[in-house]
Amino acid sequence: MIEHIITGFGAALSAENLLWCFVGVLLGTIVGILPGLGSATGVAILIPVTLTFDPLTALIMLAGIYHGSQFGATITAILIATPGEASSVVSTLDGYRMARLGRAGPALAISALGAFVSAMVSLVALAAVAPVFARLALDFGPPEMLAVMILGLCTIVVFSGRNLLLGTGLGLVGVLIACVGVDVGSGTPRYTFGQVQLFGGVPYVEVMIGLFAIGELLNQLHIGMAEPIRTRFRDLLLTREDLRRATPATARGTVVGFLLGCLPGAGTTLASFMAYGAEKRFSRNRKKLGTGAIEGVVAPDAATNAASNANFVPTLVLGVPGGATTAVLLGAFLIYGIQPGPLLFENQPVLIWGLLASFFIGNLILLLLNLPLAPVFAQLLRVPYSILYPLIIVTSLVGAYSVKNNMLSVWIVLVFGLVGYAMKRLGMPVAPLVLGLVIGPLFEKALVQTSALGEGDVLSQIAGSGTALLVLAVAAALALGPALMRALRGRAPASAEQQEEKQP
Repeated sequence: MIEHIITGFGAALSAENLLWCFVGVLLGTIVGILPGLGSATGVAILIPVTLTFDPLTALIMLAGIYHGSQFGATITAILIATPGEASSVVSTLDGYRMARLGRAGPALAISALGAFVSAMVSLVALAAVAPVFARLALDFGPPEMLAVMILGLCTIVVFSGRNLLLGTGLGLVGVLIACVGVDVGSGTPRYTFGQVQLFGGVPYVEVMIGLFAIGELLNQLHIGMAEPIRTRFRDLLLTREDLRRATPATARGTVVGFLLGCLPGAGTTLASFMAYGAEKRFSRNRKKLGTGAIEGVVAPDAATNAASNANFVPTLVLGVPGGATTAVLLGAFLIYGIQPGPLLFENQPVLIWGLLASFFIGNLILLLLNLPLAPVFAQLLRVPYSILYPLIIVTSLVGAYSVKNNMLSVWIVLVFGLVGYAMKRLGMPVAPLVLGLVIGPLFEKALVQTSALGEGDVLSQIAGSGTALLVLAVAAALALGPALMRALRGRAPASAEQQEEKQP
């Protein structure tokens, strides 16, 4: 394998490939910053530009766009609560609060560092164990994926705060919204109200722009326009305490992201939510999550980057896309006359190992490009809000319109902007609604496929899979664990000190 790695870096380090890798990363960052576009759209738009390129050069540029957009989406999520992609939604929970506390620089810097470390670790794992994980992924059929989606829905417990019933209800509302569109089993439109544009479902990117960007903006206007944030330059730099707290969170996010990213179709969004849920369970500072904790920024971003790399396991080895962007990249492979599959590593070693080597190079360029600029990006918060808010509105609406070039997307942003504003005023958590919306389509697809395999008997299919049962056991522990722990603590015998306090 060492020979393949050397060959790959030899191909990726050519002047032409380095140039287009840099261009891809830069364009990807810009694409990620613009709300509504996202990596899948950016890659799809720029595929025609690469048709005259050498296949390796073209794929290196497109992969650079993929990785660059991940960080670009985080920039706006942290600074103005406008997630550029679904996977960056979780970054707004603590990242935006850090920015409001005058710590936008550390939030952006730790996001870049965490993503880079996660990328390096996951790429080593990708190069070393891709065939092994591919074989394991083959065992993940519809019953196993259904169990994984149930596990994902159970993380609503983590995002519900103290009111579990409210969080569960909002999660179910998100799942119901996800039901809009064409029925997976019958192909019949449902809840579309005659709108052809809704046949593809309610677009979650527009929903998130409305819930977070417009909702937050309306809430700030209601509270009263605050003074722009003024911080010293040294306040925008990371401290030793930041790095100490971020290290274990990055490790946990990387593991969660890579494992979920290896599953066909799981994508990166679920990984970011699950990583945040892991922090809620295992972080020493879990009580601070949601108030501007650095763990809440770095863990989901590390998971997103690890998952985006792991998505190439099923894409390259099985020819099955790991997520939306790798599905577009899979089409690019076919356009260039390359057939992904088990024999790809043997038939095209220079191309594959050159592409994997470019992931290392692209993430290094991304770090060197964006880490020094983190304090510069943070200065955006110094702009008076009378100027910044109109820019956010225009950017959000233009970004939403550009997704499908129709006004329906704009109306969806405005409607969910009002919903987001109402939820903020009522103190309702937004994350469960978003999680239900994201997981809903994946859950339905896995449920329909499992039902078809069992001819209507879903339980027998799950019961016949040891992997599915194991995942469901984890889901049950996640959902019922807090209640059981509280019950056990309540039944525990009082200590001697407590008994003395009760005595008159």
